[in-house]
Amino acid sequence: MAKKELPFDEAMIHLENIVRQLEQGDVPLENAIELYQKGMELSKLCSEKLQSAEKQLVSFMGENGEDVGNDNE
Repeated sequence: MAKKELPFDEAMIHLENIVRQLEQGDVPLENAIELYQKGMELSKLCSEKLQSAEKQLVSFMGENGEDVGNDNE
């Protein structure tokens, strides 16, 4: 997979396509290994993006779930 940073939704679409191809079972072994490796890279990318988003949300929210970033009310 290229080093170009994919948006989360595009990475998920690519990952879903890879899973679909592998589930069909008619992919030659060499291609299946390559698809699996790309899928693992995409899975890692998506996981990192989700973790980053979670950290951002936690920093915006207090322990009781109230917004702590906007005290202008």
